[in-house]
Parts: sequence; structure tokens; C-alpha cells
Amino acid sequence: MCNNGMAYFNVGNRKKMSELKEKIVSEIKKIYDPEIPVNIYELGLIYKIEINDTNKVEIEMTLTSPNCPVAESLPKMVKDNILSVEGVSDVDLKLVWSPPWTKDKMSEAAKLELNL
Repeated sequence: MCNNGMAYFNVGNRKKMSELKEKIVSEIKKIYDPEIPVNIYELGLIYKIEINDTNKVEIEMTLTSPNCPVAESLPKMVKDNILSVEGVSDVDLKLVWSPPWTKDKMSEAAKLELNL
């Protein structure tokens, strides 16, 4: 009986994490690269989203280039938007350059939007 309760808890916990991740992705999709009219999620700038047991979110993201004019403001905007999601306790955002961003990282929707 205890195992069933634990299994139920784990499934319920995974479902809550999945719902939280969906909310986080939705929030990230509100942020657009100022030079490209596509949101940063579809552009492929978000490399990793992980949520731990305390609802701390770990994000790895990149920019289209190291010389991007929003190199300082865009990561802060991503972090602030994620922190606004109900249930998120904290955000650890890492700006990474490896692997470098290429057009191949873009979603099919983004490629269609940009006629690529």
C-alpha cells in the first residue's frame, strides 16, 4: 500500500513539474530577439530547462552571437519572466557559447516565419 502511495506521489509530482515547465516555456515564448521577429524559444536560444525538487529552475541559453546588442538585457529578461511564473522558487541562468548557435537550432515554425 505504501508503494502505491509513493508511486502516485511520484506520478503526481512529475505531472506538476511538466505543467510548470509548460508555463515556463510559455513565458519564454513571450520574449523576442530584437533583430529577428521570432521568439527566443523557437529561435533555439534555450538549450536546457531543468526544474529540481524545490522548483528551482536551471536554464542554459545562448545568444545569436557573442556581440549581440542585448547580451546583458536578454538573459535578465528571461530570468525575470521565469521568476514571475507561479511555483518557481528561483532561477539559475547560465549564458553559454558552446555549442554555438546556428540557424539549425531554429524550430521549423521559426524557419517558416523567416522564409528559410
